[in-house]
Amino acid sequence: MHSEEHDSYGEDIDRMVVVRASEYPSGYMSNSHWHGRGQLVYACAGVVKVTAKQGVWVVPQHRGVWIPARVEHQIESAGPFSMRSVYVRDEPAAELPISCGVVGVTPLLRELILTAADAPKLYDVNGRDGRIMNLILSEIRSSPVMPLHLPEPTDSRLKQITTAIRENPADTRTLEEWGRRAGASPRTLARLFPVETGMTFRHWQQQARLLEGLMRLAEGEAVTSVALEVGYENPSAFISMFRRTLGITPGRYFSTEI
Repeated sequence: MHSEEHDSYGEDIDRMVVVRASEYPSGYMSNSHWHGRGQLVYACAGVVKVTAKQGVWVVPQHRGVWIPARVEHQIESAGPFSMRSVYVRDEPAAELPISCGVVGVTPLLRELILTAADAPKLYDVNGRDGRIMNLILSEIRSSPVMPLHLPEPTDSRLKQITTAIRENPADTRTLEEWGRRAGASPRTLARLFPVETGMTFRHWQQQARLLEGLMRLAEGEAVTSVALEVGYENPSAFISMFRRTLGITPGRYFSTEI
């Protein structure tokens, strides 16, 4: 990551909720930064990847990722990216989520966010804009978390493996082969993966392939080529994994609003 920066947008505005609209070009990558407020990154169009010390989250269109206040992170886009950021003042009364996570953005929350982006910074807290912001806060609290997270281990041996797989999800090496590279027995690695990431090695590898596949599909690549590039022998195996994880085929996923 680049050197850490503090993005203080919204912190000097005396309102609980502040919404900002941003447009980014294809291939955009931010510096590593943090906010004094909690942030919901909502993807209006395109797919964005959020990377933090705790792991990686991929945010497709019509989804969002919640980033708690003071969590250092970096944003990277796949193709042109249209974003709405909801910044929420970090205080106990807000009852905000305490960890990062991809959330489903309902049609109601989407319309509320798009409407709020046009509100004046010092909106009337007792008027329509204030009620919209309160509804946004309520919806954020109740948004379902989606399985689009790739947790990052801290063990140096596992990090060798996960870094290599993130760079090349099609890598088919077994735990035995990885063990020779990392200097640990397959049994040790198999035990460490659930402890460090909450996932087995195979589950982590599948998740890495899914998230890389999402980024590539968002850039317009065909399912057939994406499946092969992320390590599946044929498209049907990739589609089956995709549907099993997200409940929908890739084609419908990118054309369907929740």
